[in-house]
Amino acid sequence: MKVAIGCDHIVTDIKNHIKEYLENRGFEVVDCGTYDFERTHYPIYGKRVAEKVVTKEVDLGVVLCGTGVGITNAVQKVKGARCALVGDVAAAVYAKEELNCNIIGVGGRVSGIGMIEDIMDAYFAAEYKPTDENKELINKIDNLIDRTDYIGDDHFFDEFLEKWDRGEYHD
Repeated sequence: MKVAIGCDHIVTDIKNHIKEYLENRGFEVVDCGTYDFERTHYPIYGKRVAEKVVTKEVDLGVVLCGTGVGITNAVQKVKGARCALVGDVAAAVYAKEELNCNIIGVGGRVSGIGMIEDIMDAYFAAEYKPTDENKELINKIDNLIDRTDYIGDDHFFDEFLEKWDRGEYHD
């Protein structure tokens, strides 16, 4: 299985650990960044992962930031991405079995490494269990966003990056 993974600068160490963890279990992992601890803007990396998933370059995705909230919200803006922020094994299994989530988000600073490993194991082992009810729900979710003109647009976040460079955002 091919998996895209991405994070912000706050959890690069945890992303690197999870990347290695998955590779050791036979996954092919595409690292979408960031690659160091230099302050950066997390939506860039969430968008990169989501684009890899929705264009079928990879099978599934994993995104991480400090709480998982920000990067997960960024992923949700890409049509075709169904991302769940999960903090435990039960949520990871539900996300896959009931909602066929193709990306999961994890809070690297609020979930311990052992828990994140357990979440990965559970999510990737789970299988979608289609029912008429959840197929209808997923269809409604997928149709919430109908705009795709930004996929592949490397300048999508330029205005925010300029604000970042001017120091208008703070950790």
